[in-house]
Amino acid sequence: MEKKVSHNRAKKRYELPADGKPAILEYEEKGTDILVFTHTFVPPELRGKNIAAELTRFALDDARSRGKKVQPQCSYVDSFMRRNQEYADLCVDAAGNAGCGLPRSKGD
Repeated sequence: MEKKVSHNRAKKRYELPADGKPAILEYEEKGTDILVFTHTFVPPELRGKNIAAELTRFALDDARSRGKKVQPQCSYVDSFMRRNQEYADLCVDAAGNAGCGLPRSKGD
């Protein structure tokens, strides 16, 4: 079974059906240029299969293709962006400042 992420604009979320259960990454729009990624959810029985990473990568690539910046309010997205520096250029903090302080060590 091939899984495919889709962007559900009406519900403001990215979705990935997996074994009949949706994994989601929700967002809010902040003005016209920023997407605030608020929540990622993968059903417990599907965790550990890189589903959240697949959702997040798709969402970040989509934001980039649309010329948007991302405020990673969701702790998973924040952690993903810190581990995957190719997305650092997309990151803005709550005040709209570029960079979000990426990367951050665990001691911070």
